[in-house]
Amino acid sequence: MTETIAFGSYEISTDPARLDRVRIHRWLSTDAYWALGRSREKQDRALDGSLGFGAYDTRSGEQVAYARVVTDRATFAWLCDVYVEPGARGTGLGTALVTAVRDHLEPYGLSRVLLATHDAHGLYGKLGFAPLARPDHFMALTPGGPGSPSSPAPEAQVAEGRA
Repeated sequence: MTETIAFGSYEISTDPARLDRVRIHRWLSTDAYWALGRSREKQDRALDGSLGFGAYDTRSGEQVAYARVVTDRATFAWLCDVYVEPGARGTGLGTALVTAVRDHLEPYGLSRVLLATHDAHGLYGKLGFAPLARPDHFMALTPGGPGSPSSPAPEAQVAEGRA
């Protein structure tokens, strides 16, 4: 089921058919520090496996912002790829977009919604996000890193001088 929310001269929608995949890829692969160089194929796979939110200018119909959520819709969600094009920044649209995401997820009764940010702590903080209470409880697997299936065995790393 799709949802549409009005915000000034914008509307926010969960309709996947409205997402401008070419525009989203261009934004993220060329202007978003966390996704620079991401291939179109990888971006499309990410979008296909996620819940996408688009924000659209109601006058032109053009997409002006995007957010993606990876979720099982039961226990966990990861908010990522939040992007507002430069011409729409400073209008409150980013806050409205993340609010729409938060409110859309609320009925699922998720235990946790996570995100990572380098520069938008203030935006997310006023919407209820907070630093991890126990970051030492979290770990990450980096493909190709130590211990991953595609990395050499520890003995080979020692022999190569990498361990």
